[in-house]
Amino acid sequence: MTNPTPTGPLAGRREWTALVVLMLPLLLVSMDVSVLYFAVPAISADLEPSGTQQLWIFDIYAFVLAGLLMTMGSLGDRIGRRKLLLIGAFAFSAASLAAAYAHSAEMLIAARAVLGIGGATLMPSTMALIRTMFTDPGQRAKAIGLWSGVMTAGIALGSVMSGLLVQYFWWGSVFLVNLPAMALLLVLGPILLPESKDPAPGRFDWWSVPLSMAAVLPVVYGLKEIPSEGWHVGYVVSITVGLLFATLFVHRQRTTASPMSDPALFRGHGFAPSVVLNLIGSFAMMGSAYFTTQYLQSVLGKSALEAALWALLPSVPIGAAAPTATALVQKGVNRAYVVTAGFLIGALGYALLAFVGTDSLWLVLVACGVLACGSVVVISQITDLALSSAPVERAGSASSLMETAGEFGGALGMAVLGSIGTAIYRHDIPASAPAAARETLGGALSVADRVPGLATAAREAFTHGMQGAAIAGAVLLVGAAGLAAMTLRRIPVHSKTPDEPSSLSPSGV
Repeated sequence: MTNPTPTGPLAGRREWTALVVLMLPLLLVSMDVSVLYFAVPAISADLEPSGTQQLWIFDIYAFVLAGLLMTMGSLGDRIGRRKLLLIGAFAFSAASLAAAYAHSAEMLIAARAVLGIGGATLMPSTMALIRTMFTDPGQRAKAIGLWSGVMTAGIALGSVMSGLLVQYFWWGSVFLVNLPAMALLLVLGPILLPESKDPAPGRFDWWSVPLSMAAVLPVVYGLKEIPSEGWHVGYVVSITVGLLFATLFVHRQRTTASPMSDPALFRGHGFAPSVVLNLIGSFAMMGSAYFTTQYLQSVLGKSALEAALWALLPSVPIGAAAPTATALVQKGVNRAYVVTAGFLIGALGYALLAFVGTDSLWLVLVACGVLACGSVVVISQITDLALSSAPVERAGSASSLMETAGEFGGALGMAVLGSIGTAIYRHDIPASAPAAARETLGGALSVADRVPGLATAAREAFTHGMQGAAIAGAVLLVGAAGLAAMTLRRIPVHSKTPDEPSSLSPSGV
């Protein structure tokens, strides 16, 4: 526990310029999560998708992205992270072009699926390349802080970008905006980005690919559907099936000679707690988004574009949160205290949400800003810890595991907190209300003109449900703060990287 802090050569202008180039695909991949929010009406009018097709246009990107993260992380370790990044950028560009000019719902769904494949190559590759470019722990922490801030801001920016483009152009423009940035990456990437890969990766375990997808996709699907549809048997079965395949996947990784996700990573100093805490941090961030977007539009009556513009305000302080946390750690503050403080700040954000009424715009914005800052502090610090504790030759696999945990955490946050809020809403809504009103706030507002007082009752019930979910979120984050304090307090400010021989084990893991 007292190994000397390792240092590496300082990154120069070339590496920092390369980091800016890496931010481009990261920003676009995170924006694509929300970029269809305002384009759906125009797409529906043009392509006339069925209800099921419209859902797949939305969801196929996130499902494919989540299902292939571990595969692509392992593949990047084998063929080279820069090579995989450039292949993914080309695929992302081609799919964006196809999506922009799609002439049928089926073609758009297929293009969104390819966008998900490209996104799965880009996200772990960017993080793994940061691990290899920034060998100095302090510089790496700053780079990862920037990475976390850009990823978080991209999700908020995507919906606003969508609204502005659709207002002044046509719906396909939300995809064409990807092309200039990806073209810049394809031109500058080979010049600025170093190639890195595992020098002795072993054979690629093809059996792990379907097992990983069968483990991730059913769980993510079930968790994403539960908030809006409830705990139906089909979704519970989907999650159960995914967990069974997850057990098989873990068994495969522990017994095969060349695992896709090396179990030895979890013996690295701080990696296992980082994965768990990353899941909780993502839980907190996405769990609140389920309520706040509906609150701005359906409770306060903002238009979709107005709501998106207001939602940008909580993103403003995010830019300072991660650098501040990094500076504290570099000045000698124990990382455990910083991460614990991040969780407590997030808990404060949820506590503020618990006091929101039906006309509390600024309180909601402040609460979301506080919560987002706490989450970014947590995610940036534990991402730095995870990458520092992983061997450089396994940087892609380590990055993909962290990303997969984040996907699970986000889906779980929406499912758990969404279910709590929905249960309270349905308890509070008058029993005499129409069936549609008892299901969702949107359903209540659609029939409110036929039932006097229903709109007010539904808004109050939704707000009460949001308050209950916020209390649950605050309690969870206080518990996570305690967990972080216990698991991270003995880890040094910059734990020993496995690039060098370690006295902890012969393998250096």
